[in-house]
Amino acid sequence: MKLFILYQTDNWKSKASRICFGIFDTRAKAIDSAKWQDLYNHNSEVVVLEVTLNLFEEV
Repeated sequence: MKLFILYQTDNWKSKASRICFGIFDTRAKAIDSAKWQDLYNHNSEVVVLEVTLNLFEEV
C-alpha cells in the first residue's frame, strides 16, 4: 500500500526545514490539503513523498 506524506519546506527543499502536515492515501488528497491550508507561497515549497507501508527505508 502506498502512502503520501505532505511536507512544507524552504525554497531549497532541505530536510532540516521540513514540517510534516499529514499522511494521505492519494497524492491528489495531499495536494488538495496543501492548497486548502495555503502552504504554497513565495518563501516555501510543498513536497509530497510517496512511501510504501511496512517497508523500512530512510525518508
